[in-house]
Amino acid sequence: MSARKIEDADLFQAITVQGHATRLALPPGAFRIRKNGIEFRSEQPILTWTEMTIMLETPADSKKLNCTGVVVACLGNRHAGYIVSVLFTSLSRQAQARLNSLAFASVA
Repeated sequence: MSARKIEDADLFQAITVQGHATRLALPPGAFRIRKNGIEFRSEQPILTWTEMTIMLETPADSKKLNCTGVVVACLGNRHAGYIVSVLFTSLSRQAQARLNSLAFASVA
């Protein structure tokens, strides 16, 4: 994954990350959008190759962007927490374009 840091924490509203046995509500600024995925902190470890559904919503647009992905890394420990990296899979062209426009909007 390549990194693209979003400077404006208000660009996204809270997001929901959901796996088979895990559901997390992440506040703005608690996650990083990557070129092909997302990275966030979790108090509990999430197994590698776990499929997840991620729902992104921006304050400027009422449409929610639903993405599916797979956990490719979960690093950390129970004391400091875990950094979870999810690689998006099967993004439609529209979803990829919208994700790119959101990432580039924060750079401008």
